[in-house]
Amino acid sequence: MSKTKTIKEKVTTEPLVLDDKDWAILKLLQHNARITVREIADQIHLSTTPVHDRIRRLEQQGIIAQYTALLNAAKLGKKLMVICHVSLRVHSKIAGSKFIKAIMDMPEILECYSISGEFDFLLKVITTDMESYYDFHVNKLSQIDNVGHVQSTFVMGIVKQTHQLI
Repeated sequence: MSKTKTIKEKVTTEPLVLDDKDWAILKLLQHNARITVREIADQIHLSTTPVHDRIRRLEQQGIIAQYTALLNAAKLGKKLMVICHVSLRVHSKIAGSKFIKAIMDMPEILECYSISGEFDFLLKVITTDMESYYDFHVNKLSQIDNVGHVQSTFVMGIVKQTHQLI
């Protein structure tokens, strides 16, 4: 679970060329989004102004998409994670769009992926317990028009979970 601050992305056709200092800045921010410009500058041996300018450019280019606080789901009472595979009865652009629109307002769904294979979508769902998941499954997810089949897989434990790309 996360709280996010979205960066307004500047549309650009310029090639995204990153040097070693840019990569170092990204790695530091990815590890700790609250690190100060001064701390970054000290670690990569630049003054604060060029570091600030580089961060602003990385934000404008859309390389830095948002700053996020990762929350401990269990400590917030969200202890049941479920991976749901969903297939739709009818496969069309309109049907898919309606499903996507319907799930966007469901706070239980943390992530949704359009996938290939036997199912059409993969959902990462988190709830407080089995009773709340059952309520979500029966009264929300299964009530969406055109949902054909839902297969739920209950997560027994998280082996690896990261958001770090570099």
